[in-house]
Amino acid sequence: MRIKSGDTVIVIAGKDKGKKGKVLEAYPSKNKVLVEGVNMVTKSEKPSRTNMQGGITHKESPIDVSNVMYFDAKSGKGTKIGYKIEDGKKVRIAKKTGEQI
Repeated sequence: MRIKSGDTVIVIAGKDKGKKGKVLEAYPSKNKVLVEGVNMVTKSEKPSRTNMQGGITHKESPIDVSNVMYFDAKSGKGTKIGYKIEDGKKVRIAKKTGEQI
């Protein structure tokens, strides 16, 4: 999976198309990512020690990695990610600008 946690991505498909956010967690086995402020769902929670009140809460839900694209701040658009070997190390590069990520 080319998207890692901490990357800024833009949603290219689905109900949140066009939204940008930071990847909080990546789930390579499920091919999904958790993006900040994207794919919000409502959950009913029972009162517990951490949440004494209980009630309805809003939280992010994982989104398929095929529906997001790495956001390149230099070009201001989404870009594909490629790999290059520099000094014996494999590094990620942005295809549009050729910059190292």
